[in-house]
Amino acid sequence: MIDNKKIIVVLPAYKAEKTLVQTYNEIPFEIVDDVILVDDNSPDNTINVGRHIGIKHIIKHENNLGYGGNQKTCYNKALELGADIVIMLHPDYQYTPKLIHSMSYLIASDLYPVVIGSRILGGGLLEAECRGINTSQIAS
Repeated sequence: MIDNKKIIVVLPAYKAEKTLVQTYNEIPFEIVDDVILVDDNSPDNTINVGRHIGIKHIIKHENNLGYGGNQKTCYNKALELGADIVIMLHPDYQYTPKLIHSMSYLIASDLYPVVIGSRILGGGLLEAECRGINTSQIAS
């Protein structure tokens, strides 16, 4: 929580079993109040990994709704839980959770109503793809 504003991180997941723990472990829980994992009917163990690491709010879609449908479920649940600030963090670790502090403070201090991160603008993702590097290991 920052300035009495409840911060919830939403994780729209599909086949995230291999990267979910790393992503979750870097969430700054000193300011984040809750985490929501929404699994879009993954064929892997994303749900079990989420339970194992202690995520309290886990939703599994019975049918794959696609990225947009997954986001809607994430945001609806966050609003249901009373979120003032919602941070969407992809559990594939292509975005670093280390930006949550900065992004949250920009919103909590009323400087900006929305903050959007980009894994492409810094060039790291594109450069890695050109060299054939596994981009799921890059955080920019």
